[in-house]
Amino acid sequence: MPNNILHSSQTDQTYTGKLQINVTSTLGLIPIQDATVTISYTGVPDVTVERINTDSSGQTQQIDLPAPPPEYSLNPVEQQPYSEYNIQVEAPGYEPVMVSGTEILPGVTAIQPVELAPLETTEDTDEVVVIPDHTLYGEYPPKIPEDEIKPMDESGEIVLSRVVIPEFVVVHDGTPDDSTAPNYYVRYRDYIKNVVSSEIYATWPESTIYANTLAIMSFTLNRVYTEWYRNKGYNFTITSSTAYDQKWMRGRNSYTNIDRIVDSIFNNYLSRPGVRQPIFTSYCDGRRVTCDGLSQWGSKYLGEEGYTPIDIIRYYYGSDMYINSAQSVSGVPSSWPGYNLTTGSSGDKVRQIQQQLNRIARNYPAIPTITADGIFGPATAEAVRAFQRIFNLPVSGIVDFPTWYSISNVYVAVSRISEPGT
Repeated sequence: MPNNILHSSQTDQTYTGKLQINVTSTLGLIPIQDATVTISYTGVPDVTVERINTDSSGQTQQIDLPAPPPEYSLNPVEQQPYSEYNIQVEAPGYEPVMVSGTEILPGVTAIQPVELAPLETTEDTDEVVVIPDHTLYGEYPPKIPEDEIKPMDESGEIVLSRVVIPEFVVVHDGTPDDSTAPNYYVRYRDYIKNVVSSEIYATWPESTIYANTLAIMSFTLNRVYTEWYRNKGYNFTITSSTAYDQKWMRGRNSYTNIDRIVDSIFNNYLSRPGVRQPIFTSYCDGRRVTCDGLSQWGSKYLGEEGYTPIDIIRYYYGSDMYINSAQSVSGVPSSWPGYNLTTGSSGDKVRQIQQQLNRIARNYPAIPTITADGIFGPATAEAVRAFQRIFNLPVSGIVDFPTWYSISNVYVAVSRISEPGT
């Protein structure tokens, strides 16, 4: 049961946001059951607000936690628009981990991933993950201006022949020339969810989140497509520096509404007629820093006025900008078939999904095992619904575009012993 120890100096008690913690092993996508999760205010770490345990999917129940008033995140004010919590996670056989600074916004659900290292592993693992200030609240260096279309005619460049959604991006957690900064392999969709959650607020209008997500994905895919840093002799895809790229925060929480938008459009990017590369879409907060590109706060107001995502994009980047889709997605057994799989469907695509769900169920036993007969019946629909509940997708029992790729990604992850770079 929730503890009523609240600190009105940090939060307004009349507003709450939800939090769910997902605990997995560093060795791969192995959920950790019966982990003990202790939640406290970051400013008052010795007072426990809540203590809960994870289920067979490595997840806690969603709990309500005090958060500031919504107007703090809907207007550029000096007050901190989110409350911060420490998350201490312990489980038998694993090194404990503390996440400091999980950001709870009012009226939205935060998802905090936590990875625990088995005690027998000898790798160095940080026991404390500190989430820095959100970019709209803290002080960060402004983006160094860059051309939105990169010259591609220099000899010897490594350039992809087509736009491909990568399985991973390699994030350099610092400025490009900081050789002491670590590199992290991050799944592409997880990277985008992290950056969107770090760059804008999940309380903003859906069309605004959609437009900002498109800009962030196009920015990222321009770095991927042009091999921007590798052509300069670096061994990473992108940095976490706001001066050079966009903000990624190791170990931070995302939000269910941002996750769902990213899952539904992750293969999209922004294009101009006659230009093959994804457009390098600069953006800035529009209040402390202005730029030739999207204003984050401005896009929030446009969303409130009823602008659609493409309206917002064209307001800032011009009427010839359009949304494109990459046909190739790396790291999945096969691409989206182009139609939904639902009750009554049959064939090889159904059998493939059934086989993948059965493999995932070995790690996530809340998903019922089904007969891989290529016939989409009630049992398959229920297995799909169980998967959707665990991985924060709309629970429909239908294998649509986001569900197809989520099943594919999780299947690939659970089939591996460990991730690259770990």
